[in-house]
Amino acid sequence: MTAEKFTLLLIDDHPMLRNGLKQLIALDERLQVVAEAGNGIDGLALAQQHDPDLILLDLTMPGMNGLDTLTQLREIALSGRVIVFSVSDNEEDVVNALKRGAEGYLLKDMEPEALLKALHQAAAGQVVLSEALTPILVTRLREAQPARTCDINQLTRRERDILQLISDGMTNKAIARKLAISESTVKVHVKYLLKKMNLKSRLEAAVWSLQNGRP
Repeated sequence: MTAEKFTLLLIDDHPMLRNGLKQLIALDERLQVVAEAGNGIDGLALAQQHDPDLILLDLTMPGMNGLDTLTQLREIALSGRVIVFSVSDNEEDVVNALKRGAEGYLLKDMEPEALLKALHQAAAGQVVLSEALTPILVTRLREAQPARTCDINQLTRRERDILQLISDGMTNKAIARKLAISESTVKVHVKYLLKKMNLKSRLEAAVWSLQNGRP
């Protein structure tokens, strides 16, 4: 029995890069490129047509840039996840992409094996970031909220367990399976732990854990 493939849409204005990505992804029997676009407008149309599991999106494109494309992708009822794939490690690009709803940010200079691994992680529901970007996000969090106090001691044992699993990149559904509780219960725990820790998102929680050590 053939394993189900995760489908991908490539949105990048460089044909050679798209061809290289297709050749690399073709080596992985669990991944399949179903469409490609050289600009944001065509990318939006193909995203609606195919509703892929993953959209690999470049930031620097003529016409509609990647951030604007990302904003419009988030206004469409898509089931897939959007991962930015860029040469830019600029702090503003990274932060803006994540604020606009990207579920990951990968740099184009990463090793092929690392890229395939990250794509599998993203398809499984994890937030994926190139290692070089973690210090950038930690610095931004420190600068943006200098007075923020995150007291891990406020959390219950279960909330600490869930925080650790969030830092491992697990989705609510995966956490629910691991802890043998309902997904709705996980959502409640996540809501309360973010409130207690004075954090705004799961991504901030994951970065905090990376910065301070696991609970």
